[in-house]
Amino acid sequence: MGHPFLADGVDFGDVIMVIVMVVISFTLCLVATMLMVWFERKVVSRLQNRIGPNVAGPFGLLQTLADGIKLFFKEDLIPTRSDRFVFQLAPYLSLIPAFLTFTLVPIAGAFDVSDTADGSQSGTSTIFGREFLWQAADLPVGILFFLAMSSLGIYGIMLAGWSSGSKYPLLGSVRATAQAISYEAALGLSLAAVILVTGTLSTNGIVTAQAGDLSRLNLVATGFIPFIVFLIAGTAELNRPPFDLVEAEQELVGGFHTEYSSIRFALFFLAEFMNTVTMGAIIVTLFFGGPAPLFDLPLIDFPSAWYIGFILFFAKLLVFLFIFVWFRATLPRLRYDQLMDLGWKVLIPISLGWLIVLGAIRVAQDGNIGIFDDNTTADTIAVLVIGFLIGGLGYVLLRKAIDNAREDRLAEAGLTAVANPDLAEMDAVNTDAAHAVDHGMGGH
Repeated sequence: MGHPFLADGVDFGDVIMVIVMVVISFTLCLVATMLMVWFERKVVSRLQNRIGPNVAGPFGLLQTLADGIKLFFKEDLIPTRSDRFVFQLAPYLSLIPAFLTFTLVPIAGAFDVSDTADGSQSGTSTIFGREFLWQAADLPVGILFFLAMSSLGIYGIMLAGWSSGSKYPLLGSVRATAQAISYEAALGLSLAAVILVTGTLSTNGIVTAQAGDLSRLNLVATGFIPFIVFLIAGTAELNRPPFDLVEAEQELVGGFHTEYSSIRFALFFLAEFMNTVTMGAIIVTLFFGGPAPLFDLPLIDFPSAWYIGFILFFAKLLVFLFIFVWFRATLPRLRYDQLMDLGWKVLIPISLGWLIVLGAIRVAQDGNIGIFDDNTTADTIAVLVIGFLIGGLGYVLLRKAIDNAREDRLAEAGLTAVANPDLAEMDAVNTDAAHAVDHGMGGH
């Protein structure tokens, strides 16, 4: 794994090559983030029948740059009761993991699974006699590195709230910690399904495994469910609506960054949108083949057409960025108990159960179950049927356990669970209450 030009040792030219690739990756990530801010403002404004940014630059494209310059020259305030060092460090702990994750993503290249029969890597290009990949780093444990950076980014939010010396940021940071723990498990289980199907932790290997045919996409190979779980859990990890309770302005003023101003607030703002771009890129890489085409494109010489992969990757990425914006403009914010219930009671059981079913299917396809003699198709169908029966039974038992626990909590509090009343009864109750209020006011 890694760049092919590093396989035979490292010289000064190789070091320069790596530095150039890191600079290009960082620049591309920053530009994509700036455009993402503009894109979100324009899409939300259109969905709300507004115009959006249209003054700074053509089509308002420079509005993000103008906002950044304004924030840079604002006064940088540090609360007197804060932990100064941690308070100043926290924004960088949110920003750096987002960029480091982006370095794992293949953004271009000509991927052809037939080129990897000898164990070589696909998606490579050659410049100055050096064969390289269109990503800053291709780690053998790239997916584990992504999980590590996803967890590390929460420290920026947590430390920002703790170090501010104020209760509202502290509450926001506590929420962020609980939310990250709740959805990290579902995120990891959906990733495990991808690893099970592709057999590699390398992002380049995952893209290569999906090249060549729609049926090879992990979206199809994993059975859609891991993708749905990953999309929901990834949105929660980003703290974006409808999971943005860490900065719920109705309750926490501004959440974890209430006490931040000037460039430090801008860094949190930048980190949020950079994380969004990075998460969209990871989804495209894991489930939609990254730069690899979804089907054969005629009249294109793929070994030399690296730019086709670049175009395809950003076209796929744009779709998911729109979905994130669409979520923001459409879905109301969840209550905190709903947020926790979705993570622990829905996503984790579904992703764990489906991972077990996928593992059983792989064993059946390899002919190692033997329910039906020499008939792997029948074995696979039998595994699916048994899996769904067990899953249905598990859902019923889990639902019953949740309901019993709820009734026990209500009983301890001296309350009684009430079924949803009929609408007519609700109207009658509301009318009686209104009359009582009117008579009370008239008596005064």
